[in-house]
Amino acid sequence: MAGLACLIALGLAVGKGPTPVDDWFQTLGRHHPQLGYFLVFTDGRVLLALCGAVVLAAAPQRRWSLAAAAAITPFLAVMAARLAKRSFGRLKDGEICYPSGHTTLAFVVLAMAVVLVGAATWAVMAFAAVMVLAVIGQAVTYHYFTDAIGALFLGSAFVCVAVWVDGLDRCQPGGDEDHSSR
Repeated sequence: MAGLACLIALGLAVGKGPTPVDDWFQTLGRHHPQLGYFLVFTDGRVLLALCGAVVLAAAPQRRWSLAAAAAITPFLAVMAARLAKRSFGRLKDGEICYPSGHTTLAFVVLAMAVVLVGAATWAVMAFAAVMVLAVIGQAVTYHYFTDAIGALFLGSAFVCVAVWVDGLDRCQPGGDEDHSSR
């Protein structure tokens, strides 16, 4: 619920136009167009391939809840982003933009990959690094920076719900689910 509350609060705070931090990122993008290469981390084809890989890797492990969550949650999160865009009505270059659907999708798919491999330090660090680059890629090109931050809030809400609903917050397969053994 905190993610949705933050999404709404930020959306109301930024209003219909850019903030000074949004302008800074847009100027950065004009001066350094090569930062647009970071859009690869929010490219739908890349994310679809990763999503498929998570589903295919979870299936042989018989982690059916994870496979289902990895297949369904990204779709639901993108639909929610589209609904939120219409609700907030924030425009950039004549297009509705808050929150970023591409960033929402990236967050959800990458988080499902972290759940697949386990929340090992390296996986969480890689996730964080890729998300920073994804946010920068969007913030210097198609979206305002705050659109990408709103997307992180929305994506985190969907991942938390998926983890909770599917019971993915338990120990790794074969682990001690109730933590009773010593």
